[in-house]
Amino acid sequence: MNTPRIVVLAGGTSPEREVSLGSGKACAIALARLFPTVFIDVTVEAVPPGIDPRRDVVFSTLHGTFGEDGAMQQLLDDAGISYAGCDRISSELTFDKERTKRAVAAAGGVVPAGVSFTGDRKPNCAELIRALGGGIVFKPKCGGSSVGLAICHGVEAIDTKLNNITSGDWLAEQCITGREVTVGILHGRALPVVEIVPRSGVFDYQSKYTKGLTEYLAPAPLSSEMTRELQESAERAFAVCGCRDYARIDFMITAKNECFLLEINTLPGMKETSLLPMGAKCAGVDFTALVGELVKSACERFSNHRKLATEA
Repeated sequence: MNTPRIVVLAGGTSPEREVSLGSGKACAIALARLFPTVFIDVTVEAVPPGIDPRRDVVFSTLHGTFGEDGAMQQLLDDAGISYAGCDRISSELTFDKERTKRAVAAAGGVVPAGVSFTGDRKPNCAELIRALGGGIVFKPKCGGSSVGLAICHGVEAIDTKLNNITSGDWLAEQCITGREVTVGILHGRALPVVEIVPRSGVFDYQSKYTKGLTEYLAPAPLSSEMTRELQESAERAFAVCGCRDYARIDFMITAKNECFLLEINTLPGMKETSLLPMGAKCAGVDFTALVGELVKSACERFSNHRKLATEA
């Protein structure tokens, strides 16, 4: 069988379930123009029944836990099922923002200073301000879609936020102000840069998913030198973290033209109006062609597995 069936996984059990369903439905419609395609709404933390490694390639749009954290990828590997996107190891690494920053910094990348802590073992306000300054970004150490993101300025706001954190793993980072941009990666190569301009000044969950609250500049109005620096930085981070197929990498550009890497998204939002498709469109790749490219390497892996199985 030369042409596999594509199984689109969406939904999931994380707080990002609704975002995932939107991505999955859009991708399933586009993929159906190119392959036999089925859509599955994942409601439990298991590989859905009926997926056949001899016939199927999985395209996951699951976001958050049991999506981007390597857990589903591990189950697919164990079942011998080919799938698009990053493998278990790179997914697990990049889902953890602190580990991602350490890996990128060790390779010469620039990242914000940060302090990790848990809800039951927190630093005090004075300690954080000494380490990070008077503007601090609080975010869950693992997760996406800006769930839980808070930006606090001054002692009172920082202390209040700390008091409200009672559980979970968290990351406090120095607040980098400037222009927020994102770079999609396809087959290891950077797409055009997209700038994100939230009206509130903060690209939080509400700004991200409420129509009209954020403007997107695609391509970003940057100098050729800055564009090249961001694209090269994104490609290096993608490689350093062992990513494959595709990802989206977010940066902040300061007034001094310093580029700070914020995070790597291995299963980014994938509606037609999402950031990775915006970057691809700037490169002349429409949505249908893009999703075809996103599954291309997985289909090649599927064919190679089938060939080896036949020869065995």
